[in-house]
Amino acid sequence: MTMMTETRTAAVAHSGLFSRIVAGLTERYTQYAAYRKCVAELSALSDRELRDLGLHRSMIRSLAHEEAYRNV
Repeated sequence: MTMMTETRTAAVAHSGLFSRIVAGLTERYTQYAAYRKCVAELSALSDRELRDLGLHRSMIRSLAHEEAYRNV
């Protein structure tokens, strides 16, 4: 009986690890998708529109990275 309890506990521990890995990968994918969306939206703006926002085209990637990964 003890052997079964230990095996069951180990299986639960592994499933918890798997869940954390999947959750981490999901979070990273969501962050990357937000980064790509932000880059695409800012890149679609004209130079004049970017200037009106106080931005330069060279700032797009760093701003998108800051926006997507600011919770990290």
